[in-house]
Amino acid sequence: MADTLNAPENSPADATPAGNKARTLTDAVRLERIILLVNPLSGSVGPHAADEAKALLADYPCQSEVAPLDGSRMSEQIDEALAAKPDVLFVLAGDGTARSVAARAGADGPLVAPLPGGTMNMLPKALYGTADWKAALKLALEDGAPQPVAGGEVEGEAFYCAAILGSPALWAPAREAIREGKLKMAWTYGRRALKKAFTGRVRYSLDGAERQKAEALVLISPLISKAMDKADGLEAAAMNTTDAAQAFRLAAHALFDDWRQDPNVTAKPARRIVAEARSRIPAVIDGEPMLLGREATVTFLPRAFMALAPRLNAGGDGL
Repeated sequence: MADTLNAPENSPADATPAGNKARTLTDAVRLERIILLVNPLSGSVGPHAADEAKALLADYPCQSEVAPLDGSRMSEQIDEALAAKPDVLFVLAGDGTARSVAARAGADGPLVAPLPGGTMNMLPKALYGTADWKAALKLALEDGAPQPVAGGEVEGEAFYCAAILGSPALWAPAREAIREGKLKMAWTYGRRALKKAFTGRVRYSLDGAERQKAEALVLISPLISKAMDKADGLEAAAMNTTDAAQAFRLAAHALFDDWRQDPNVTAKPARRIVAEARSRIPAVIDGEPMLLGREATVTFLPRAFMALAPRLNAGGDGL
């Protein structure tokens, strides 16, 4: 990939095929050089996505490169793309890859545009309002502007949508298996979650306040939160339930329904959250299940990375 970065596939002179009228790029930011990373093996991408992306980009008056990601070199390829300093780096891949690129770019890196190529597509849907990657690509190119995206970080893992800490997070693999149609695997994960559920509560402290207990703690970014007017912290929502069914219901609908009106949930903004438990804390970070340590500190990132996206009227400054 490093060699091709020095010789972009499309230049302003040859970006538009003969007979085709060039599409207009946004005037909110200079877009002369674009790199688009594609993982053809991701959930909703497909083997022809790279060719389709090249055809779409050829209609715009800019230099562009489309680079298929290779599993064995993916980390290297991401570093090479960031080092090339394009005006915008598009990512058509799964949620985890998009999150990794945004985290590596950080606040001072190139603009990042995560297109919906995964299963949940939480971040792309929040930024572009669509699960169609072609529509999202066109929106970013034609109507995009630099937008600061706030988020959080826990144990070195950044998140831009939400983190669920506690036993309801154990249900995440089961939900994912059901979504993929793997019912036998979903049953296995579900049984495992039931056995482990509610063996201990999460103790947490918000911004140094007195510790409290909850079955689970959900930390939601200003981009997603429906309760916050400014990007001045994470929405911290504590779930206090009496049984597994209630906890699963809340966790499953946490980001999509008006679950904050539930009497089992209390929410408030926070910039630094400390959570601890008697054993390692199960978590779901932007849709990715993982195990944290027995104590974990979550910090608010007011400007985690810069996105190329249309201006939205949802929580926070800029987004």
